[in-house]
Amino acid sequence: MSTAAPAAHPAARDVRIREIPRGASMKPFIDLSWKVNAGDPVWVPPLRMALEPVLDRGKHPFHQHADVAYFLAERGAEVVGRVAACVNHQYNQHHAGDRTGFFGFFESVDDPAVAAALLDAASGWLRASGMELMRGPMNFSTNDEFSSPGVLIDGFDTPPTVMMSHNPRYYGRLMDAAGMEKTKDLVAYWIPDRIPERLRNAMERLSKRAGVTIRSVRMKELKSEVARVQEVYNAAWSQNWGFVPMTEAEFNHMAKEIKPVVDPDLVLLAEKADGEPIGFLLALPDLNRAFKHLPDGRLFPFGVFKFLWQKRKIDTARLLTLGLKPGYQHLGLGAAMYTRLLQIGVAKGYTGAEGSWILEDNHEMCTALEKLGADQYKRYRVYDRAL
Repeated sequence: MSTAAPAAHPAARDVRIREIPRGASMKPFIDLSWKVNAGDPVWVPPLRMALEPVLDRGKHPFHQHADVAYFLAERGAEVVGRVAACVNHQYNQHHAGDRTGFFGFFESVDDPAVAAALLDAASGWLRASGMELMRGPMNFSTNDEFSSPGVLIDGFDTPPTVMMSHNPRYYGRLMDAAGMEKTKDLVAYWIPDRIPERLRNAMERLSKRAGVTIRSVRMKELKSEVARVQEVYNAAWSQNWGFVPMTEAEFNHMAKEIKPVVDPDLVLLAEKADGEPIGFLLALPDLNRAFKHLPDGRLFPFGVFKFLWQKRKIDTARLLTLGLKPGYQHLGLGAAMYTRLLQIGVAKGYTGAEGSWILEDNHEMCTALEKLGADQYKRYRVYDRAL
């Protein structure tokens, strides 16, 4: 268990924390990302039209089972930090007995007083909501993630892939100074565009022996395919750290969001001979390669042309998730699905992919990726604070 929050930083009296009222403009909250990160040559601006509905408590399905508060840190008239505090009732119901609240969408200038004031505000709001532990950053959960959990602590020299976080190098120092304690690290691997022949043959034999077929999803049967994926997802990750079951509304929302940009060949289902789905893999083209060319984060009116032009050039991907139902998780089928994805990706001209995010102690998945010749190249940290 983490220690209690430290006393406020001496300079915190110069920092004013303001909660954004429901219905008020979120523009200052969103704009701060540019102030903090715009000087970083590998930072990829968020797409405003994607972020705005996520934060909107009246639009995104996450808010149907969560309470969220948004805070700004100000010095005089200048916004210098932001944070969201969240009680995810779905999480605490699934993890019976937990009273865990979350913070996310954290941004701060390089000032310990600002970070401390923000985290204290989130802690206070969560404590008043009956929580006993604060964890984060989560943006908002391991399901409804606008960007990945954690603070980047290693791997600053390469740009983030789609839906992955990136932050200044000093964020880890700010967390330490505010008394936050590590609870879990998440890692990312870079997967090259080569498949060892021995592994290719071994994985094909393994899936045949197991009586399992690995295929791409059928977009013409999207509704039934989404239901099959949801069945696997909520079974496969039920015991994982940080897991929250996805509601039907959340799953349908996710499918609607990614449908325009998904490469269906890179979404795989593993099925038994009787058609029962037992495994699911989702990879997306790395849209950040195109978003990088929208420095203001706006797709309209003119950014859409830049995006469509750059989208044609994308030749890398991000492997977002792979899961197998209980009982099938230690048969090597994960490696077989990785291998199948690589076969498809190489044939389509993809030159590499990131596998992320992966729990640091998920040794089976890490080993499977390393057998494919993947290298661990980024690390993110999630923190706890007792309330």
